[in-house]
Amino acid sequence: MQSPGHPSLLVSLLIGAFVVWRFYSRIRRMVVRQKLSKVRPWITVCALPVVVALFAVGSIAQPLSMAALLGGAVIGIGLGTYGLRLTRFENTPEGLYYTPSAHLGVALSVLLIGRLGYRAMQMYSATDVSGTPPPAPFTGTPITLLIFGALAGYYVTYAIGLLRWRRSVLNTTAAAASS
Repeated sequence: MQSPGHPSLLVSLLIGAFVVWRFYSRIRRMVVRQKLSKVRPWITVCALPVVVALFAVGSIAQPLSMAALLGGAVIGIGLGTYGLRLTRFENTPEGLYYTPSAHLGVALSVLLIGRLGYRAMQMYSATDVSGTPPPAPFTGTPITLLIFGALAGYYVTYAIGLLRWRRSVLNTTAAAASS
């Protein structure tokens, strides 16, 4: 019986399918009304800056990559602030809800997916036999880091905005209940 294919190709396809599924579920969630979670914004605010810092440390030897990452983060902060202005917030008896601007989140996610797909195809098609050097890793390309920085800046800014809104609603509710 013949093997189903090269094991590394199968692993790559499985990882790719997982990544596509996660991106699909994230994008799908961006376009609908969502209940504000007490934990999810905190995870975003804590985890993404750590990942950005790790990428920044990894690109210390490449000033252009570091500048692209930080420039992307600044762009993302601006987009996150704009996205918060476009968000519809709702304080209902069932809880706190918000409907994000679908265009910004989806556009940034699709941009990142496209870039990662392009880089994966580049790396997969590079062969040692051709004599060309393999492409730089994902974190070694300024364009990829610019896009990731923008996405991270957007999500962190957006999560901070959600936390601030939640706090202001809870403070208003507490003040109304005490008077």
